[in-house]
Amino acid sequence: MEGRKFLRFMSLLLGVFLFFVCTVNWSSTVLPYNTLHWVDKEAETTLWPPGHKPVHVNDHTSDVPRHPLDPLTVQEMNRVRTILSSHRLFKNAKSYALHNVVVEEPSKSLVVKWREGDSLPRRKASVVARVDGVTHVLSIDLGLGRVVRVDTGGLSGYPTLTIEDMRLATFAPLSSAEFNKTILDRGVDLADLACFPISSGWFGKKVEEKRRLIKVQCYTMKDTANFYMRPIEGLTVLVDLDTNEVIEITDHGKEIPIPKAANTDYRLSAQTDTHKKIKPVNPISLEQPRGPSFTIEGHMVKWANWEFHLKPDPRAGVIISRAMVWDPDSGELRSVMYKGMSSELFVPYMDPTDAWYFKTYMDAGEYGFGLQAMPLVPLNDCPRNAYYMDGVFAAGDGTPYVRSNMVCVFESYAGDIGWRHSESPLTGLEIREARPKVTLVVRMAASVGNYDYIVDWEFQTDGLIKIKVGLSGILMVKGTPYMNMNQVPNQENMHGTLLSENVIGVIHDHYITFYLDMDIDDSDNSFVKVNLKRQDTSPGESPRKSYLKTVRKVAKTEKDAQIKLKLYDPYEFHVVNPNKKTRVGNPVGYKVVPAGTAASLLDPEDPPQKRGAFTNNQIWVTPYNKSEEWAGGIFVYQNEGEDNLASWSNRDRSIENKDIVLWYTLGFHHIPCQEDFPIMPTVSSSFDLKPVNFFENNPILGVPPNFEKDLPVCEAATASA
Repeated sequence: MEGRKFLRFMSLLLGVFLFFVCTVNWSSTVLPYNTLHWVDKEAETTLWPPGHKPVHVNDHTSDVPRHPLDPLTVQEMNRVRTILSSHRLFKNAKSYALHNVVVEEPSKSLVVKWREGDSLPRRKASVVARVDGVTHVLSIDLGLGRVVRVDTGGLSGYPTLTIEDMRLATFAPLSSAEFNKTILDRGVDLADLACFPISSGWFGKKVEEKRRLIKVQCYTMKDTANFYMRPIEGLTVLVDLDTNEVIEITDHGKEIPIPKAANTDYRLSAQTDTHKKIKPVNPISLEQPRGPSFTIEGHMVKWANWEFHLKPDPRAGVIISRAMVWDPDSGELRSVMYKGMSSELFVPYMDPTDAWYFKTYMDAGEYGFGLQAMPLVPLNDCPRNAYYMDGVFAAGDGTPYVRSNMVCVFESYAGDIGWRHSESPLTGLEIREARPKVTLVVRMAASVGNYDYIVDWEFQTDGLIKIKVGLSGILMVKGTPYMNMNQVPNQENMHGTLLSENVIGVIHDHYITFYLDMDIDDSDNSFVKVNLKRQDTSPGESPRKSYLKTVRKVAKTEKDAQIKLKLYDPYEFHVVNPNKKTRVGNPVGYKVVPAGTAASLLDPEDPPQKRGAFTNNQIWVTPYNKSEEWAGGIFVYQNEGEDNLASWSNRDRSIENKDIVLWYTLGFHHIPCQEDFPIMPTVSSSFDLKPVNFFENNPILGVPPNFEKDLPVCEAATASA
């Protein structure tokens, strides 16, 4: 233990040294490629279950793009760095950092026309850079080898934090003698310190004007890996991200004890008492004697009657594009969705006190949902038959690095039924027909600090797409002097639940807004609200007094399509192609089937809700605009809420029979409970995109049943009493 403590202390000293070195020209100084990659290597050797190794390790230096939407390759990212190094903006800069380096997708019309074997449209890169304190958006033509556009928008806010921003911010407090003294006065050894960078939000204070700020709070790692359960409550350090200067130290929690480490470690090795009391479940595996049914070439996925483009993204996590389904009647691949992704996450905590009010995270726009994705664990995160895909991202100086095993793709069968029917013996028909439901899952998991998000895109052979979000990981908790509820004088003002001695789990919400560019058999679509209404019968009309009927209304403008879901005023919500009808005259379409419908209860004028106004409705529909993809705005960090989905939609543009985008928000209210301590069991919800009159009839009539000869023979071991 003493040796480990010494190593941690030396690591902190090294961090302080790096801090002072880097503050001279911090934003153009980043860890080298092999150091960044080493972090992933460490994960690859420590995250796997005992006896298992990484699925693959690939440096991707020989990758070449095969599709217009393919992400930038390592070679292309290095070319971006070379081009920028000779550009006047960077040659003359005192400091700079690249906050986002991604492929600039070609125009939608070019992508739709492109076919395999065609030459690729000209490859371009989109770069968001901070140069001498000013944000720039650049377009780089990789073929011409030059910057072809530079924009400096007048919007508030700053770009996504870089990994270097977060690392340096956590070391910044150590440069303050006042901070170090406060830590020692609390009885915490500096060698046991773990600090956490927290986005500061925007509240209109003078100190926030024209300064890129972050707040840092700290924990003690002594005697546990789960330091989140040992907060140093009430201590907050405000740091200038551009200078790494400590601006302010606030300490209102000196009288609050640090919670004990007992029972906080969630690792199996620490469960010396409880794990023996749980009867283990025998391992379950999906066996595929003939191998998986899907193929992946580059970033194109083909499975059963589906094909789509899949790519990791530093901000969205994963992006699904050109999702097309095969029609068994026409024999054609038909367009369903041009592009789908997690656009923004909004996580406001419900504690107005000084150390908590600002905790209103925008996980995609502030931290980068994809940047926080961790390597998936074989046999636990994903089953044995999974295919793994890496993300290739850029560090703050543009150097490419690999996020290994970031996405997995696998076929899933949970014993569900695709369709079935059995006839009663009364009919004299001996019919017993059933079909198994096998699906294809695309999965990623982002560990945004303490919380873990699992995002699944599940494709079904009947044309349905299920989008599912799971919440796990560790609660963000608050230290308290209370050890039992009988000590709490006013329980309604706790702002949460007492989970353990001196530990409160604070109430919070999670909202995940999805961008869904639906192209149902072409881009010109309409949004139809189908209202289910009660109709009273006329006197003498029927023994019935009432029945239900549907009333259809096509949304003409954006405000017609701003939907707040209501249990006793039910609707279906269809995206249809009014220009294409089935043989009996119905417009072909898909409907969104809502779930996870928690709605924001915050005051619309509350600064966090103004920034997160995209959660004011569960459904929005906007006309397609290539610049309107991020629900919280292009620059989310410290923005004032003037550039987001709500502000775009309030323009009330026409959306009938046009290229439109559907937005859906999954919402969770989280009132913590003791079962969430010390680590949360996964809570999940999902919504569906379901065909509605898209096919002429059931599209999976031709799916054969399973037979004994098709499956491996597994003999169950004799269970002991």
